[in-house]
Amino acid sequence: MAQIFRHPEIIDIARREGRVTVDGLAAHFGVTLQTIRRDLTDLAEAGRLERVHGGAILPSGTANVIYEQRRSQHRDAKTAIGRACAAVLPGGASVFLGIGTTTEAVASAIVGHENMIAVTNNINVAQILIENPECEVVLCGGTVRPADGGMVGPLTESTIGQFKFDFAVIGCSAVEADGDILDFDQREVSVTRAAMARARQTILVADHGKFQRKAPIRVGSLGDIDLLVTDRRPGDALAASCADWGTRVVVTPVATSVATA
Repeated sequence: MAQIFRHPEIIDIARREGRVTVDGLAAHFGVTLQTIRRDLTDLAEAGRLERVHGGAILPSGTANVIYEQRRSQHRDAKTAIGRACAAVLPGGASVFLGIGTTTEAVASAIVGHENMIAVTNNINVAQILIENPECEVVLCGGTVRPADGGMVGPLTESTIGQFKFDFAVIGCSAVEADGDILDFDQREVSVTRAAMARARQTILVADHGKFQRKAPIRVGSLGDIDLLVTDRRPGDALAASCADWGTRVVVTPVATSVATA
């Protein structure tokens, strides 16, 4: 297979898996290790990948999947997760809602909540919540990521530092088998950590697909989370770890819609 055809597929695999390995790509394409190493070097020099031992990862800040495509992935699961999370959030609460399509599902589910203060660094969440006259919406300042309308940077973190939230609702790009929570953009990770530090309780909303993926930057651990809301029970080992950490897990049933795209 010519290099011009391999490169886009290598990027697609990196977006799905979080990283690629020389051995895995050589087997996938049926070419030599040396050929794959040259491909990865070329992609790294073009700024599309970052070389690591044995392979490559997406550069920090690279979108793992196009945002509109992420919205359509596991849509029914995200809707169910959003409703389950909304059921935990009482009226009168102060809530931080982070970047992500699942946090947007939470926002849609709390449009009917009363007397709520919602702080967000997600333009899409703010647009959803302004439909609720009983919700005071605070949009953090900062640098706007054109790909998804997320606000990041020191100004965003400074705004968050002015609050003490009852709940921080966060998403992620991946969850490792050891419970590590991962993402792609260091700036987003810094904002998420700032929100967690200013929250009395932190809720992670993550569909089952996040447990099958990888990403390069560690946000924290499920041990740092008070509640995980997901659509499938984690594996036995991870579920046992959550019990040891005192992390409550809510698994919500998913009603499949006729159309998911």
